[in-house]
Amino acid sequence: MKRSPGYPREARDNNDKPVIWTVSVSRLFELFRDITLEYDNRADIEPIPLGFEDAVRHIRERLENERCDAVIAAGSNAAYLKSRLSVPVIIARASGFDVMQALARARKISPDIALITYQETMPALGEFQSTFDLNIVQRTYATEEDARAQINELKSAGIKAIVGAGLITDLAEEAGLAGIFVYSSESIRQAFDDALEMARLTQLESNRTRSYPVADSLRARHHINDLRGDSAAMEALRHSITLFAKSPATVLIQGETGTGKELAAQAIHRAHPHLQGKAQGQRPFVAVNCGALAESLLESELFGYEEGAFTGSRRGGRAGLFEAAHHGTLFLDEIGEMPLPLQTRLLRVLEEREVVRVGGTRPIPVNVRIVSATHCDLDSRVKEGRFRADLFYRLSVLRMTLPPLRERPEDLVPLAEWCLKHALAAMDIRPHANLHAEILRCMPLLAAYQWPGNVRELRNLMERLALFLAAEPLQALTPNLMLKIAPELQAAAAAPASETTIPRSETSSITPLSIEEVMTRFAGNRAAAADYLGISRTTLWRKLKESR
Repeated sequence: MKRSPGYPREARDNNDKPVIWTVSVSRLFELFRDITLEYDNRADIEPIPLGFEDAVRHIRERLENERCDAVIAAGSNAAYLKSRLSVPVIIARASGFDVMQALARARKISPDIALITYQETMPALGEFQSTFDLNIVQRTYATEEDARAQINELKSAGIKAIVGAGLITDLAEEAGLAGIFVYSSESIRQAFDDALEMARLTQLESNRTRSYPVADSLRARHHINDLRGDSAAMEALRHSITLFAKSPATVLIQGETGTGKELAAQAIHRAHPHLQGKAQGQRPFVAVNCGALAESLLESELFGYEEGAFTGSRRGGRAGLFEAAHHGTLFLDEIGEMPLPLQTRLLRVLEEREVVRVGGTRPIPVNVRIVSATHCDLDSRVKEGRFRADLFYRLSVLRMTLPPLRERPEDLVPLAEWCLKHALAAMDIRPHANLHAEILRCMPLLAAYQWPGNVRELRNLMERLALFLAAEPLQALTPNLMLKIAPELQAAAAAPASETTIPRSETSSITPLSIEEVMTRFAGNRAAAADYLGISRTTLWRKLKESR
């Protein structure tokens, strides 16, 4: 839909499609324009070819008479808009794959490369740089003048190619250098998807009734089968989720970072008997990270606010996440980081089953199931006075602890294979036919590592590995390659050779002790041990029987 000047706000509000504005200049404008065509039937999207103060002034003037559910921008322009607009600003971010692919393109132009990013550097780039033997200079900028000065300095130092966002590449080409644009279509699509989710949440909040179907952004996407692993610990976890789903009681999920706490929360929500069939579309799942927002912002996000409650508050006020989660589940991630004053307000909502918006006096009834999660020891925080004991007992009627990855080594191989295949598929790469056997050969390295980041860390490592395998399609996955890509696994490489390498040509003379070592290494998984030793499971069973 094309905008006409003075288009009445009331008429726009009757449009069910989300209203999204994209703000960009230079080559990012063209990328936004191309992606917009893919979303034309899902949202009313309009480009604004302005930047910084010009964009802020333009948007503020239009918001006086028009509706906008979300704004999409990138880089320094997005940061500028986000701090000055009341409408939600979605920041398009370049992924790690985007950066690596842009650097690879730059390397074809010149061995002397610079990466210029807004305000923050990329520490993980050092590993990529050393692996590919690249000379990459990292710089940051805060303003356009700062960026121009950085580029001129790099040019004087002999840099020929510069990777960055639209502003950086334009300035680089203006200086006579090669500018390599860092954003990919996939990253921009992700920003559009995020904007749709934000827009639909905003629309749901603005609807004063609760009879409309829940927007896709408020639905739990994961279910119990997404908790992968055949270990006894994971079987017990899935059993607990099925059991807890039948109760409306609060659930406290404890576990280290990366163990899948939100995934478990979504599985509990999805497994509820009332969510089977048609009712599923009427019960939202709303998540908020209590440790990621400042206290004042978290308060308004949770409880909502009335018009005029504070400077910059939205006209007409705004419903909070408790209201958005009515008749559904509110997931409070990192609940241990919630400030004490908000703990008091949360306790009152749980007890009274009603919420009062910031700046308001009218209680609003809510029927919400609370599932919370934390990586810290809440029992200790209660003893230290950092967490209210009464709230702790209210939140932990039902409790579950997610096992760390190091305590279920038998799940390592299937998880690694699943993550690697998905990472390869995302790049349209078909995995090797013998990928399973190749991962098994790397099992000693994977099993010896402690995995402080758990499943998330394993998934990230497999995505990194997929990039290297995609770069050299005929390259086999070996322990040496794994060590090259993941130097954090060096502790596994330091294990005695007898524990990590057994020549297949010598399998006919394997001693009972060496077989037992391999069985221990593979946590009793006979199929994995037999494949690693190069013998059949029948032969392995016979040799194990002979050793007893």
